[in-house]
Amino acid sequence: MTSTHRAVVRITGPDRPGIVSDVSGLLFKLGLNIHHADQHLDAEANLFFQRIEFPVPEGWERVRTELTKGLDALGMQHSLRVLSERLRVGVLISKHAHCGMDILDRHRTGELQCEVPVIISNHPDLGPEFTRRGYTFVHEPIAGNKAEQERRILARLAEERVDLVVLARYMQILTSGFVAAYPNRIINIHHSFLPAFAGAEPYRQAFRKGVKLVGATSHYVTEQLDEGPIIAQGVTRVSHRDTVADMERKGRDLERVVLAEAVRCHLEDRIIAYGHKTVVFE
Repeated sequence: MTSTHRAVVRITGPDRPGIVSDVSGLLFKLGLNIHHADQHLDAEANLFFQRIEFPVPEGWERVRTELTKGLDALGMQHSLRVLSERLRVGVLISKHAHCGMDILDRHRTGELQCEVPVIISNHPDLGPEFTRRGYTFVHEPIAGNKAEQERRILARLAEERVDLVVLARYMQILTSGFVAAYPNRIINIHHSFLPAFAGAEPYRQAFRKGVKLVGATSHYVTEQLDEGPIIAQGVTRVSHRDTVADMERKGRDLERVVLAEAVRCHLEDRIIAYGHKTVVFE
């Protein structure tokens, strides 16, 4: 493996004097050349976060082992990945095409560096649109038995070795068992500026409140509906003249952009989730 490949290490741990020096000194000792580093301190929680990017050196497996041992010795939680080792993404959709199509367009053009082995839907309607683009589409109807449908989906995701699940307007509430299978590895797009207007029909809720901004929120999925750690958000203006349909039309563009940004950040190991919050390194 040559230095054209990049590795990223993400670090979390209690803040203390000298932690930056200790981490950078460890990388220096291992001959690693830091190309980019960013850090954040949550003073209230006394937690230190850092993301470091560096070229992959010769003898990488040995270096990886030594780096892991060194970070363990410093008492830091950490993750380490070579970015060319592309994550495998499973996309779940219902009847709304815009977010799923946008993710796949960005994948096909190379903007999202990942593999997309399968697209799964509880409706068959969009199957031809995805298959003619060369993707594998699987229809998994609920048919009155949601637990069985989720079991089949989880089995297919496992078979495809999926690392990340993207809910591209998948209009179903996942069970706790499904969420537990992919902790902080399920990204949802919600069509409101959370925590406002959680749950069903957020544009209609916004219309009834007479708001002048509508938004979209991408977040990790937890057992609590629409309350997972937020990754990315966006807003656009609306007026008293806008109908619910107008708000939905304006919101669709936001949903595409916000979901794609969240997926990109996850693929590039730019997110550290902790508690109900995230640190998202730019």
